Amino acid sequence: MKRTGLALALSFALTFPTFTAWLYFLTLAPENGAINPWQRLAYTGGKLLQFAFPVLVLWLYEGRCPRPGRPRFAGLPLALGFGFAVGALGLALYHFWLIHTPLFVQTPEKIAGKLSEFGVTTPARYLVLGVFISLIHSLLEEYYWRWFVFGHLRQFLSWRMALVVSSLAFMAHHVIVLYVYLPGSFLTAVVPLSLAIAVGGGVWAWFYQRTETIYAVWLSHLLVDGAIFVVGYDLLQRIHAL
Repeated sequence: MKRTGLALALSFALTFPTFTAWLYFLTLAPENGAINPWQRLAYTGGKLLQFAFPVLVLWLYEGRCPRPGRPRFAGLPLALGFGFAVGALGLALYHFWLIHTPLFVQTPEKIAGKLSEFGVTTPARYLVLGVFISLIHSLLEEYYWRWFVFGHLRQFLSWRMALVVSSLAFMAHHVIVLYVYLPGSFLTAVVPLSLAIAVGGGVWAWFYQRTETIYAVWLSHLLVDGAIFVVGYDLLQRIHAL
């Protein structure tokens, strides 16, 4: 019974972030740019449930609550090297190629509109958001996707298959986000970037498989998220949104 319950919990964990992204970015998104309180509730409630869910599952099915262990940074040089390489490559592609294409024509306005829903309208607030997402949210994602989802899928699948399944699920909600911010570029941008995210998730799962700790992976993730916020800031500056 416990094994069946854990399997059902993992099925939920694999799909719930994509469902909330669909709800927040598509179903409840107002067409006229007005603020929809249900949209905010879906985002906030979805994130709270997502990151509380592993704790609830372990309490119900294993009779314990997860406790963060002493930070271990096994594999740190390789993880940091990967994060730095991906971030640097993304920044180089953006500045020397992509920004000169029509890809981001509508993106700055869409980013500015989404940020304004949360009152992020100044560089200082953007910096605070960027630090929070890069520092805290990336840690929560690693705890959710690598430690809980990938780590527990290994009880049902080989670690390689668990890596593939968890990485594709990690990618899935990003597909919706990219679809919203890069309209009209599904095949040329959304699909390639989504596959790149799946590969990144797979590499982080591989790091976790080798080290059984999320801390080095978290710092790698942090570097990539930081580079994304640098790109976002540049896009917003181009339309004087901050």
